[in-house]
Amino acid sequence: MTESTKTQASPKRRFALWQGAAAFSTLALVPLATGAMATVDASTQEEISRFMDVFLEVKSNYVEPVSDDKLIEGAINGMLASLDPHSGYLDARDYSNLRTQTDGEYGGLGLSVTMEDGVVKVIAPTADTPAERAGIKAGDYITHINKELIFGLTLDEAVEQMRGRPGTKIDITVVREGQDKPIEMSLTREIIDVKPVKWEVKDDVGVLTITSFSADATRDLKSAMVSVEKSLGRKPRGWVLDLRSNPGGLLDEAVGVSDLFLDRGEIVSQRGRKKGDIERYFAETGDMTGGAPVIVLIDAGSASASEIVAGALQDQHRAVIMGERSFGKGSVQTVLPLTDTTALRLTTARYYTPSGRSVQEGGIEPDIRVPQLSDPDYKNRPRFRESDLRRHLINEKKVDNSLLEKDEKDDPRFTASATDLKAKGIDDYQLYYALQTIGRIGPNAPRMAQGGKPPVKPAAKPTARN
Repeated sequence: MTESTKTQASPKRRFALWQGAAAFSTLALVPLATGAMATVDASTQEEISRFMDVFLEVKSNYVEPVSDDKLIEGAINGMLASLDPHSGYLDARDYSNLRTQTDGEYGGLGLSVTMEDGVVKVIAPTADTPAERAGIKAGDYITHINKELIFGLTLDEAVEQMRGRPGTKIDITVVREGQDKPIEMSLTREIIDVKPVKWEVKDDVGVLTITSFSADATRDLKSAMVSVEKSLGRKPRGWVLDLRSNPGGLLDEAVGVSDLFLDRGEIVSQRGRKKGDIERYFAETGDMTGGAPVIVLIDAGSASASEIVAGALQDQHRAVIMGERSFGKGSVQTVLPLTDTTALRLTTARYYTPSGRSVQEGGIEPDIRVPQLSDPDYKNRPRFRESDLRRHLINEKKVDNSLLEKDEKDDPRFTASATDLKAKGIDDYQLYYALQTIGRIGPNAPRMAQGGKPPVKPAAKPTARN
């Protein structure tokens, strides 16, 4: 239901950072991976023999005839489901859906969803889609589609029902924490044409919104930044990079986007199973902003590739991170084709910010915590994160963020009600606060730069990235 990124063949490996489970994910992708076959020792042979015993017993004695492919596929799915929420087997339908998603266009509602206790749970709606306009929120549970209970369906089966021909109607029943009764919604499917980047100018500040890290995100962001400067006739006072409710995308694009704001230094590293299996990504010379102030907005729906960007700019002291703690998905998935129509999506590495932090479970803590006061339900709305998923990977350096989440002392800066803000024409308080923060920076104030040192002169514009 959500959008993803391209999985077609590429000269270099592509990694996917999948958030959530089957529908969209927070992802970074690799169509191919290398690696030796695991050594089949005596104990492995014994376990395979045990599997075959069970297989033959089922074939012979189950109450109804059952096909070999059904049993094998069920065994594969069970094996992968025992690992972590982001690994899985992609059959012909799932693999086709993945490629459809990564093309950035499909008929549906615009939702990023996962499965929790047999119920479809919303991670985040995509901006400007039927789901968002209908008022579906992160943390909602979808229980019925067209009046029929979907409990017990697989996530892919539920997603398949929500997709369909553009222009067709679909009824959704939503259960929301804090609401006494289920919420009935009628939506019309649309072509979900994911435009990864949107831009606008507010108060002399360039506002850049990235909805997903699809294959063209870096290129589109560069184009958006050029459009902002052309609109103003000069460079803006500063930039707001909005990564809220962005579930992720391609690792390469996360690196590319980060590089537009950095002049040097490490962006991210990924570390696999073996001690020496480490790959590092570095910024190329040339900060496209010339060191102008940057604020990055994040929330609980900012995951994986979004967290790579936020973590890189935070650790390099290049941007102020503002909003709420991010999702906390710090793993990398590789898409391994098995046949022309099937593939394996397998967690193969963890990624780390330049300072060596893993965001797994804990996420990115903002430098300035700003609640979304313009949302009247923000205090009661549940936050759904990686740590809520069953069998999620454990952070190697366990950090307990529970106390941070339960800070009950009101910040005197954030006392306005949603009604008060609406009366003032403020419908997005976090963005408003970010703009106000940049506005307080005078034109002669030192510009932000890595290491806290303003550049002697604006950096040259980088050449186009392929």
